[in-house]
Amino acid sequence: MSSDKFPACPCSSDSLWELAAAEGRAEEQLRGETLAERTVVLTGSKAGGKTSILLRCLDRDEPPKPTLALEYTFGRRARGHNTPKDIAHLWELGGGTSLSDLVQIPITPLSIRSLSVILILDLSKPNALWATMEKLLQATHAQLDKVSSQGQQRSKLGAKHQTPVHSAARVLPKDYPDRELISPFPVPLLIIGSKYDLFQEFDSDKKKVVCKTLRFIAHYYAASLIFTSMKSESLVSKTKKLFCHLAFGLDRGKTVSCDPTKPLMVPAGSDSFSQIGSPPTTDVDITSLHAKNPKDLWKKVYEHVFPQERADEQKELKDPSRDPQYSEPQIDAMRAQKDQELEQYKRNAAKSWKGLELET
Repeated sequence: MSSDKFPACPCSSDSLWELAAAEGRAEEQLRGETLAERTVVLTGSKAGGKTSILLRCLDRDEPPKPTLALEYTFGRRARGHNTPKDIAHLWELGGGTSLSDLVQIPITPLSIRSLSVILILDLSKPNALWATMEKLLQATHAQLDKVSSQGQQRSKLGAKHQTPVHSAARVLPKDYPDRELISPFPVPLLIIGSKYDLFQEFDSDKKKVVCKTLRFIAHYYAASLIFTSMKSESLVSKTKKLFCHLAFGLDRGKTVSCDPTKPLMVPAGSDSFSQIGSPPTTDVDITSLHAKNPKDLWKKVYEHVFPQERADEQKELKDPSRDPQYSEPQIDAMRAQKDQELEQYKRNAAKSWKGLELET
């Protein structure tokens, strides 16, 4: 039988090996396309609209419910057809400033690598705005520093077989405006001024104070700033774009608006101290303010125009265990019994301690 009637089989041992090797390389490449996981922590004013903003940014059509303490959800987004979906771990802190210590839960050695923070401030309550902003940013900053320092200590000790902890420090481009004068927040920060529909009815001079102050704060921390309202689809769309930039790494857009008569939209790096100007000091003698740094000066001027409310939010926070909505007769009865036993234990312990003091 002539060999020319039976051409060489294309699936020879050599070609089979090449096909197997190519398939293996393809699988390795596919495994190399790992999922991008990011963490976003939302904090802000009590009843400031955090849940509403989060739901709209995630395209979830459901009524918002009050956040009792710290709630977790997640979002997913595909990069393209037949590709893994990126995941955003989303933590929402309720209670305004009263539960700020809970930020230690989502800010961990693992999450700090790809962490962002969103601070939502209620524009309709300017007399609580600075105090809320200051306490929440301080609590978040402290936890970031704590996690970062722990990682540095572990690195010095040469810990093996442990997840590396990245330092919570941002490196800004050399051409970033006022780079030597600002104090960048350790991780990307987005400040959202909510309820703009109510804020726009304010007196023009007061609106100017709020706008200039928040522009200063945002630029000082190398943060982005946007004003929004759930009643404006246009503002919601712009807010969603900045949210998706933090949660999924999408393009944030290039729109900039610094006009105090319109909703602010100031992406990080698009503002400067020269454009913001000096603090509004219509009724304040600036020479009498001995501020250590520019932020202290802006704080004094802002609090002169809007004296800050110092109410203890912890007292205002509703105890969910006593809310009739979550009533459980058997559990509540056991809880009451244990509360009585605890009080009796405290009284007995106090008597015992007093007895020991008399003996000594």
